[in-house]
Amino acid sequence: MSDHIRTLVLLRHAKSAYPAGVADHDRPLAPRGKREAALAGDWLRTSLPKIDAVLCSTATRARETLAHTGIDAPVRYVDRLYDATPGTVIDEINGVGDDATVLLLVAHEPTMTQLALGLTRTDTTNTDAAERISSKFPTSAMAVLRFTRSWKDVELGSAELDAFHVPR
Repeated sequence: MSDHIRTLVLLRHAKSAYPAGVADHDRPLAPRGKREAALAGDWLRTSLPKIDAVLCSTATRARETLAHTGIDAPVRYVDRLYDATPGTVIDEINGVGDDATVLLLVAHEPTMTQLALGLTRTDTTNTDAAERISSKFPTSAMAVLRFTRSWKDVELGSAELDAFHVPR
């Protein structure tokens, strides 16, 4: 175990468009999504330490969300994050090197709700954020979780839910 605090930010992709004839994986962002992704990036830069690494779904709307945040960090695009289970996402997090202390993960619902609540310890002090996540994890929303362990040791019930922010 490490006494070094690690921060995981779960960012649901921004609002997407639904163009006719475009497969779900390839749907782009809507104009509102582009604006809100930029607001998410502004919040990340002013509210958290610098992001060290990013795991991002290969879906077009996730990739475009990341691009519009303006976050400049090494990115690994992971096909498994599209339509993933929380266990699959945790497996990807477990593979992140410990040189990263702040990790941004850009992916999809319903996985983000399941993951945020599943990773959160039952004795979390931020019950308001947990209730808001339970109610709805809207597009561009971000859950911020803190860990006092290595990424390889992240598991269900191992995080403190620090914040939940919806940029609008």
